[in-house]
Amino acid sequence: MNSIKLCLQLAFIGLLWSSCVNESTVPETDILHDSWSEIEKKAEGSTVAFMMWQGSPVLNEYINNYLVPTLKEKYDIRLEISGGQGPEIVKLVMGEKQANVDDGQVDMVWINGETFFQLRKIDGLWGPFVEKLPSSEYVNFDNKFISVDFQQPIEYMEAPWGMGQFALVYDTARTAVPPRNLTELETYIKANPGSFTISNDFSGMTLLKVFMAELGGSPGSLDGPFDQVKYDKLSKQLWDFINSNKRYFWKKGTNFPKEHTKMDQMFATGELGLIYGFSEGGVESKVEQGLYPKSTRAYVWDNGTVLNSNFLGIPYNSGNKAGAMVAINFMMSPEGQYNRKVISGRESRTILDMDLLPEEWKQKFENVPKRKYSPDQEVMAQKAIQEPAPEYMINLFEDFRTEVIEK
Repeated sequence: MNSIKLCLQLAFIGLLWSSCVNESTVPETDILHDSWSEIEKKAEGSTVAFMMWQGSPVLNEYINNYLVPTLKEKYDIRLEISGGQGPEIVKLVMGEKQANVDDGQVDMVWINGETFFQLRKIDGLWGPFVEKLPSSEYVNFDNKFISVDFQQPIEYMEAPWGMGQFALVYDTARTAVPPRNLTELETYIKANPGSFTISNDFSGMTLLKVFMAELGGSPGSLDGPFDQVKYDKLSKQLWDFINSNKRYFWKKGTNFPKEHTKMDQMFATGELGLIYGFSEGGVESKVEQGLYPKSTRAYVWDNGTVLNSNFLGIPYNSGNKAGAMVAINFMMSPEGQYNRKVISGRESRTILDMDLLPEEWKQKFENVPKRKYSPDQEVMAQKAIQEPAPEYMINLFEDFRTEVIEK
């Protein structure tokens, strides 16, 4: 993820290249004129190549043990999984575009935020296709946390698949009252040296956005298009805060984890006392699996935490757009969403609107066991922050390296 700025620069080069040498290219739209039954027939017996981040054991279980066999049984679609996230997806699609590859390696990608931004810059996504999906009737596209991805209208070019709110995680047996703002965090880390750090990945940069929003003075302080002047002002305050306190961080601020998942184990062993993550911190499954103690709790920052959706897209040169559409439609369906929620151990929010569901499915969702170790979704939603424009994260990745790690 720390190569995102390079990827963005390459993406703009790719955009200029494609606009110069391929101005007459027209996206394939014929399949969008087919009926849904015709699309399902075209998908039957095909293979869908799906590139996704594979860092969540809970989600991997859902994909491998439920989604793969169910797609095969229901639609005779073979879902072929490959590992890859933002930078890898952008590089792959951009490379194929520059090489005029008509039948790409990947048919479906799991994306959001800066990856969506970069792929749109190089015309790397096919669509709009989402309105064609029958399952879209159960989604409220007026919901700003679904219709907008990092301040970018999705315009039906990517299909919502999951939602998660960022949360902080602590052990009540070790900490009676956790910090809920930057002033309290400074007090906490000074009283508990070595028990806190910031990962140099997507989750860590999200934490920095939460901090920056507080420095901006309100939950919506980063809303709207990217503002370089605002970023420069708030990021300077942010780096000053971190650098003045990082000697109290894990390893005295001389080392920062590259992967957030490493922090889970350090929290489990007591090395860290305060961590964070999406899906309300992911505490439900980790407690039930015995990784975290039952005294673990998730909570939200006083100024709010980021709530975002993640999406499924179809690369411009997918060789199996029909198969990708059928797979995505099922992944958005009440059945697919319900089983993801059940298998994910209460951690998965659904992208479906309960008021739009048939009564049978509405009751099933309402009967899913409630969370035990993190706040109720409705309570957390009262302090939900929209994802800022993608340039905030792109700049934070680069500047965290130069202004904090290398200093």
